[in-house]
Amino acid sequence: MSKILILTNHSYMLYRFRLELIQALMKSHEVVLSMPFVGHEEDFQALGLRCIETDIDRRGINPATDLRLFHTYQQLLKEEKPDLVITYSIKPNIYGGLACRIAGIPYCANVQGLGTAFQRKGLAQFVTVLYKLALGKARTVFFENRENAEEFCRRGILSTGKETALPGAGINLERYSYVPYPENKAIHFLYLGRIMKEKGMDELFAAMRRLREKFGAGVVLDIVGFYDDEGYKAQVDQLVAEGIAVYHGFQSDPLPYYAAADCVVLPSYHEGMSNVLLEAAATGRPVITSDIPGCREAVEDGKTGLLCKARDCASLYEQMARMAETSPAERQAMGLAAHEKMVQEFDKHLVVEKTMASLFKGGHRICSEAPAGI
Repeated sequence: MSKILILTNHSYMLYRFRLELIQALMKSHEVVLSMPFVGHEEDFQALGLRCIETDIDRRGINPATDLRLFHTYQQLLKEEKPDLVITYSIKPNIYGGLACRIAGIPYCANVQGLGTAFQRKGLAQFVTVLYKLALGKARTVFFENRENAEEFCRRGILSTGKETALPGAGINLERYSYVPYPENKAIHFLYLGRIMKEKGMDELFAAMRRLREKFGAGVVLDIVGFYDDEGYKAQVDQLVAEGIAVYHGFQSDPLPYYAAADCVVLPSYHEGMSNVLLEAAATGRPVITSDIPGCREAVEDGKTGLLCKARDCASLYEQMARMAETSPAERQAMGLAAHEKMVQEFDKHLVVEKTMASLFKGGHRICSEAPAGI
């Protein structure tokens, strides 16, 4: 039996969004996980998986810390001798990819969005060079939307034919099945995710204040998530004190919150493919989100939800007000259409099948010949 080693930066996220793929791999391979233990590692172990705790500074850019991670991966490859390595997120992709390339071990990477690294000019150039080195010998590189894949091709990071575009991680339609639309007296907008600037918190909070001026207590913002930026705690506390928002904290099971929502809002600046949008749509809730790669693919504007301009409070306010002014029947119809879109395009089973085929047969070409480099 061949051995597959998975490198990732977050055990909780791996379990939430890649469990079905891992279970499929386990049917014919030994699977070993290397990751920080931040939740669900015991669930993985209960499945019979061997889990190796690996410290990763997910957000820092300390060269000494990153060099230690690279050496950790080199040592791990020597000890485990995997037949194939699969990496998730930027640091495992880069340092795990480099270690595999040097060791001559086949590997596949997953780019789950471009993140802040590609938003800053100097850092983007540096990360581009690292990615070129790390992914140059990858069997295939998975992307969660086509535009991110095309960006890597445009930058000359990947040679033609190495990229595989998937509809995100897909959605488990057995777990996230349709839930009847709620009968709320007020319109409950739900934000579910990390509380941080890049998710559009400034625009969302400003839009909610304007909505409260127009609709009074007829609109409420439910917030579910943890503070990735503690600077927002005071703002959330103030919104709660004014009755504009209800803060529910981090919740391991989001289903009851989707069920209680009239509409889910995600005014993000960048995404790979938003799992929140897929989950909300699968449960039959219309969404409002940014017109950006990783969000727009999950929405048919005007049919299953509404798109707004990213980083634009006025645009977000207009779409939230538009949603608040629609009838419950219209919102319910949008939610039903959203659920059907998930069934047709984002079923987890289809994503796992395509991933498995690409892991062992190579990538699917989606962009033209890459330039020499940018």
